[in-house]
Amino acid sequence: EELLDRVVTINRVSKTHKGGRTFSFAALVVVGDGKGTVGVGYGKSREVPAAIAKGQLDAKKHMFTVPRIRGTVTHPVLGHDAAGTVLLRPAAPGTGVIAGGAVRAVMECAGITDILTKSMGSATAVNVVRATVDALKKLEEPEEICARRGLSLEEVAPDALLRERAAGIAEARKAREEAQAAKAAQAKDGE
Repeated sequence: EELLDRVVTINRVSKTHKGGRTFSFAALVVVGDGKGTVGVGYGKSREVPAAIAKGQLDAKKHMFTVPRIRGTVTHPVLGHDAAGTVLLRPAAPGTGVIAGGAVRAVMECAGITDILTKSMGSATAVNVVRATVDALKKLEEPEEICARRGLSLEEVAPDALLRERAAGIAEARKAREEAQAAKAAQAKDGE
C-alpha cells in the first residue's frame, strides 16, 4: 500500500575526533497512509538520501493508529516532549489544517483534514514533532472514555458527533435495504 512521507527537517551534525570533525546528516521523517496511521522516524548518515531512507524505515517501524472522527481528532489534547508543547483541538468540517510546518506534516500523513493546533515552547522541529506524536497517542475513542468513566455515549460525546454517527448508521441501513430490495427484484426477474 502507498504511504505518504514528509521530510520535516535535515540537520548537519558533527562529531569531534582527535583528528578533527566528522560531519553527517540527520533526517526527521514522517510517514503515514493518510487514513489514520502515522509514524515518525529519525535517520542519520554521511549522505542526505541515506539519512532520509533510514528515517523512513524508522518511521515505518514506529507507526500507530490515530482515533479520528470525520477528519478531525476526537477531543482536545496536549502533547509534551522536552521543552515543546503542542495543543490539538477538534475543528468543524471545512476548517482545514491550521498548523505550522512540523505539525502540518504529521497531520497530513495521519489523514487529519480539519484541526486547530498551537505549538508552544520549543520551536525545534524534532521537539515539536515528538510533542505532536505524544498528543496523538493520548487520544481516545469516545467509547473508551465511556467505559473508563462509566458514562453513556450521550454524556461524553458532543451532540454533533452523535447526530453524525446516527446519520452514518441510518445511511448504512438505507444502503443495506436498497441492496436487499435490488437483490429481491433481481431474484423476481429471474423467476
